[in-house]
Amino acid sequence: MTAEPQPPARVDYRTDPSQYRHWKLSVDGPVARLTLDIAEDGGIRPGYKLKLNSYDLGVDIELHDALNRIRFEHPTVRTVVVTSARDRVFCSGANIFMLGVSSHAWKVNFCKFTNETRNGIEDSSQHSGIKFVAAVNGACAGGGYELALACDEIVLVDDRSSAVSLPEVPLLGVLPGTGGLTRVTDKRHVRHDLADIFCTSVEGVRGQRAVDWRLVDRIAKPAQFAAVVQETAARLAQGSPRPAQARGIVLPRIERDETADGLRYAHVHVDIDRMRRTATLTLHAPAGPQPTDAAGIEAAGAAWWPLALARELDDAILHLRTNELQIGTWLLQTAGDAQAVLASDATLLAHQDHWLARETLGALRRTFARLDVSSRSLFALVQPGSAFAGSLAELAFAADRTYMLALPDDAARAPRLTLNEFNFGLLPLVNGQSRLQRRFYAESAPLEAARAAAGQALDADAALGLGLVTAAPDDIDWDDEIRIAIEERAAMSPDALTGLEANLRFAGQENMATRIFGRLTAWQNWIFNRPNAVGDKGALKVYGTGEKAGFDWNRV
Repeated sequence: MTAEPQPPARVDYRTDPSQYRHWKLSVDGPVARLTLDIAEDGGIRPGYKLKLNSYDLGVDIELHDALNRIRFEHPTVRTVVVTSARDRVFCSGANIFMLGVSSHAWKVNFCKFTNETRNGIEDSSQHSGIKFVAAVNGACAGGGYELALACDEIVLVDDRSSAVSLPEVPLLGVLPGTGGLTRVTDKRHVRHDLADIFCTSVEGVRGQRAVDWRLVDRIAKPAQFAAVVQETAARLAQGSPRPAQARGIVLPRIERDETADGLRYAHVHVDIDRMRRTATLTLHAPAGPQPTDAAGIEAAGAAWWPLALARELDDAILHLRTNELQIGTWLLQTAGDAQAVLASDATLLAHQDHWLARETLGALRRTFARLDVSSRSLFALVQPGSAFAGSLAELAFAADRTYMLALPDDAARAPRLTLNEFNFGLLPLVNGQSRLQRRFYAESAPLEAARAAAGQALDADAALGLGLVTAAPDDIDWDDEIRIAIEERAAMSPDALTGLEANLRFAGQENMATRIFGRLTAWQNWIFNRPNAVGDKGALKVYGTGEKAGFDWNRV
């Protein structure tokens, strides 16, 4: 048996428009255009060509970056038109040959990052007033249609040949893994019998039937297509809170020092212990004078602490998820002056209607949400010198367990945990709940007790009494208890832990986003690993060879 192919040693998620090979970003007043023109020879890995505007991880890395450029560098943009530079082809989805030569871990990580990018489009539509129009000017299949589904409206060219389709089930023996099935039902409200036909046909649906089935919003003949897209973009832009006049900030390259066992950013440090299979992520509080007014925020730009922290943490999460597959437990720590964190939070709160503050909140919200859906065990460690306050306290509530050192006889050294408004809904989970709501199942008594304690620097006993931490060992037991917890975790099946954590982190309230991630974690993960998809005669393996897939007909 041949070994499963392995991903390249390192993937770097940092890029900028000067390095784009697949996307073109242009801005004309309140409308931006993201035009897909994928370079066939521009795959992030060798061994396949990106034909028919099919994409891989490198294409999505550029899209993720382009979306952030629109958010921060072009604050007057209110509508984004997503289209293709290719004649009669919008996007044919994820490159099938790339999937065929990729490891299981690579496929799942690719699908998850793509999911998060799509969800980020919807997040900006909901919270930032940036609306998205998919101008589908040609064939739109699989992940291409899933990109269109993430937009607010879809305009399909009515040229008698262009269709939308989700052909993964009949063609490849897998599922539309970046939210296709879920958005068809939960977002587009396509009737389930029509959705069944749609998702099991290769040819897809075109023209008026696509409108009638709610698969697209509008169709337009080729001669009228550009005008209809323009009118749709103008209509969606109405009512946006984005400023009519504002100067954006530059997003410079995220700088980091990388060693064999760690990363060093300005505000985030990552230390890897390969023997214990752990990564310690330490987030540092702001140091030195910080801006307190809108002018100061704008002058600080990308160096403003909450924005810089969000970008660095986001990069660290992506790096670890893709490049450090055997590091299964992440230890979340903070360091510095908790009062400086609270002061920064207060500035952000006071100016949250300012476009830059609003987008910075969005960056924090999406980054913490990325942490929530990462298939790693998360333990938060609250120790002397910590700064678990306000926005940084969210790390404690994102963790699967939180340990806080109790030092009843040394009040000066005892670590503290402080709540503020950030802990009551400003940085929600992808299901729309605050992490404290999730923690207490939205029960009023513990939530009211926590809110009553906001602003207080809580020691371990107080935090334990409020249910804010898991355990509060004293200094005699601390080292052994933490060591045993980490060693026990490392001895468990990573697959079982992924399923366990995904279920426990999103208990109770669900929405479209949690169902997308849940189905990716369970259904898609399982299907991608089955012989019917990836065996020697699996549909994904034999695609393009002319050979018919050989299925195991047992229904499991």
